This record gives sequence, C-alpha cells and structure tokens, in this order.
Amino acid sequence: MKAATAPAIVQPTISDADFLKFREFFYRKTGIHFEESKRYFVDKRLIERIEATGSDSFRAYFIALRFEADGRELQQLVNLMTVNETYFFRESYQFDCLVNDMLDEVVRRKRKGSRIRIWSIPSSTGEEPYSIAIYLLERWRHIDDYEVEILSSDIDTTVLAAAERGVYSARSVANLPKHYLDKYFRRLSDNEYQISRDLVAAVDFSRVNLSDAADTRRFRDIDVIFCRNLLIYFDDLSRRLAAEAMYDALNPGGFVCLGHSESMSRISSLYAVRRFPDAMVYQKPLPGERP
Repeated sequence: MKAATAPAIVQPTISDADFLKFREFFYRKTGIHFEESKRYFVDKRLIERIEATGSDSFRAYFIALRFEADGRELQQLVNLMTVNETYFFRESYQFDCLVNDMLDEVVRRKRKGSRIRIWSIPSSTGEEPYSIAIYLLERWRHIDDYEVEILSSDIDTTVLAAAERGVYSARSVANLPKHYLDKYFRRLSDNEYQISRDLVAAVDFSRVNLSDAADTRRFRDIDVIFCRNLLIYFDDLSRRLAAEAMYDALNPGGFVCLGHSESMSRISSLYAVRRFPDAMVYQKPLPGERP
C-alpha cells in the first residue's frame, strides 16, 4: 500500500491583466507608477503578500486589499514596493548650499529667535535628515540664533522605525568625516554605529503620502524642502501634484532641493530657478515676484 502523497503547492501567478489592475490601484493610492520593466519586481512582492495573507489567488487577495477597512495590508505592500537606498552626506553639495546661501536668504525675512522649518521627504532610514542636522550644528553660524525644526516624512513605516532606531552600517556612514563620526555616533560593532539620541530627538518623523492632500495639508510654513530622488517614481501628473503640494507647504521665498537627475522646470512653472555657487535649487517666489 503506497503512502499518500502531499498535494503539490501551487504558487500564485500574476497575469498581465492582474498586473495592470494592481498598477492602477497602487498608482491611485500612492502616486507611484510602475513601468513594465518593473514587472518582475512587482510580481515577486505581490506573490509574497498573497502567500503571507493565506489568499489562494491574486483575485482573492486583491478583493481583500481593495475593501480592507484599516489599510494595514496596503501599508505592508507600500513598505515592500518602495526602494530606500541612501547614506550620510549624499549629494552633499546641496547641504553646502543650505548653510552657505539658502538659510542666509531665509533669515533675512525673519526675526532672531523665530522658527525655521526644514522638511525632508522621503526620510528613508534617516540619513538625510540627520545629515541636515549635523550640517546645521557644525557649519551654520546662526544655529544658536533661531529655533530650527527638522521634519522628516516617508510613506514607508518600516524605514521610519529604522530612522528612529538610528543604527547604521559602516557603508552608510563612510562619507562622514571621522570627527563627526566620533562626535555623533557610538560604535556598536565593526559594522554598526548608533546615532546620538540627541540627534534623534531633533528630528520629527511622520508617515506622509505626498500624493495625499489630507497628509500634506498639515505641512505649512516650511522654509526649505529636500525632496530628492522621489519624483522619479511618479508619472507627470503625480509629479505636478507633488510640486503643488510642496508649493503650498512653503513660505514665500522658500526653497526646494531635488535630486541631481530631477528638474522642477520640467514639472511645474510655479517655481523660480536659483543658481547658487554650490547648487541649483528652486524657489517659491516672494509676493509680487514672478517665477
């Protein structure tokens, strides 16, 4: 008598129609558009979530995803689908521009002791907002004269938790001068460093979807926005809406820094181009000025 054989496990499949349905849904929810070239990446992560939730097909999973009340599974997908690769002092010429030029213009319109707000989105695992904090402490001569707030946001809750934990690999901190590393980090092992808790306390982290007006509406009176290497994942419409959301968030005369391959001039006519010695950035015009 032969022993019964276990039924073969059949992995879920994602058809062309399934991919298109999911792509449209994810775009409406996040503003992120997946090209056909990302098909393998998307399918792999969808199958991972279908299996993790115990669904027996894409159709069953997608129905549950669309009608879930609390949005938890969508957040799980967002965390899987977003790419977060960064390091300290990345594209540091813009931080040079921040302390050498942009903030000097900002404070001309403020009284001593007043508030300056800097918003970093996406935060990823925190390297950018912490780099901003270190630059301000080490290189901006007016740091003690103003109340500086650093806000940092991301759509991915996993990276926000990592940012607040503040533990980084040797690769992540490789661009930091040694005296900054010694001053602001504690070495945990040969390959791990933990950032000072004072710096963690200096950054206000929050989950924000830049494509959701309800999320961005609470961000106002911002003086400088760092939004680097995010809009490359958006299509033209989502880029324009994001540019408008940042415009609404900025004080008149405030600045936006984009990634080196991004251009606000191709996205929106709302901003003026400013060329400083260290970097080219984009400015919300002052009243009466034209872009």
